[in-house]
Amino acid sequence: MNAWHRLLLAVVCGVAVASVYAAQPVLSPMGRDLGVPAGLTGWLVATGQFGYLAGLLLLVPLGDVVDRRRLIAVHLAVTSVGMMLTASSSAAWPAFAGLATAGLFAVVVQIAVAYAASASPPAERGRNIGVVTSGVVVGILGARVATGALADVWGWRSVYAVFAALSLVLAVLVLAALPSETRVASPPRYREVVGSLGGLLRQGAFLSRGLSAFFLFASFGILWSGLSMALAGAPWQLSETRIGLFGIAGLAGALGAARAGRWADAGRANPVSGLALALLILSWAAIAQLPWSLGFVVVGIVALDFAVQAVHVSNQHVLTAAYPERPSSVIGGYMVFYSLGSALGAAATTATFTAYGWTGSSILGSGFAACALAVWLIAGQPTGAGRKETAAELPAYAGSVTCSGRRDDG
Repeated sequence: MNAWHRLLLAVVCGVAVASVYAAQPVLSPMGRDLGVPAGLTGWLVATGQFGYLAGLLLLVPLGDVVDRRRLIAVHLAVTSVGMMLTASSSAAWPAFAGLATAGLFAVVVQIAVAYAASASPPAERGRNIGVVTSGVVVGILGARVATGALADVWGWRSVYAVFAALSLVLAVLVLAALPSETRVASPPRYREVVGSLGGLLRQGAFLSRGLSAFFLFASFGILWSGLSMALAGAPWQLSETRIGLFGIAGLAGALGAARAGRWADAGRANPVSGLALALLILSWAAIAQLPWSLGFVVVGIVALDFAVQAVHVSNQHVLTAAYPERPSSVIGGYMVFYSLGSALGAAATTATFTAYGWTGSSILGSGFAACALAVWLIAGQPTGAGRKETAAELPAYAGSVTCSGRRDDG
């Protein structure tokens, strides 16, 4: 995999995930136009997250059955349709349908990561996953900058129209630029792949990483789905454009994602995860100062996004190394926890902020971060701090191909 392929996949991830998170900086005007009550505007984000969850269970496993390159292109095209439906909606229900469709097929992110993992030699897998995953950070947070600017000039609908057009262009580029995959073994059946997802839940190593992702992204969602409401109100009363600029601070997380991949390649994924989770808790102490200091908020955002992406990339590196023949399925199963956590954070933050203000949201966000650290501690550091992790230390699930190439059918 060359630099151009990594860059293209990173952009695919960024644009796709932006379709799920684009509503965050414009919840207030979007809710007013569509007739959504203020206390329920968080569902404009959560709807896309629940669509994403369905896609993880039903669509991502297709990446282990059919050519991922073509699958990426199809997903981008359908995501574009969902965003155009949202952009043209004059009522809430068509907009929710469009957001759900865009979220459902935005799981192209996981297929792109699986493509990068399968196309990478073992010594470069972490680095390539880190670079591609950095596109997710840029999409989530960079979209806030673009969304705020576009919304101020042309309204929130222009945001979805622009991302719809970008998705179509990327679909064409993927087909033209990425090579088709060469698979040594015959692909498994779709039913077998989907059925094997349940077996992962019986494995402690997978479950611990999944639960950490659940709490990790619940904390992440608390910040980024609630920040716009806090900054738009007293005492700051910032415009959508200025609110969107806070996404620039979060882009530091992209650097963390790439660096975490190199640490994982060196066998340090587990201790890095523990340190990053401790940093995540500390970041909320700074973010909680929002009513008094925006400088502290910026510092907290940088720390939070660095920590979240370091854990996220480390988790994906370890799991794709454990299941090299079915990276789509294992990433899809892991990302179910991500999606549920993100949806919980998005839905909870608006209700919490309305009832208890930013202090309540900060306590909730730090509480989720503490739960993620507790999961890491309870898991007992199974691979041992300071010892190189190997794929063999994570057991394969029923029906999968193990790292030694032997099929384990139970």
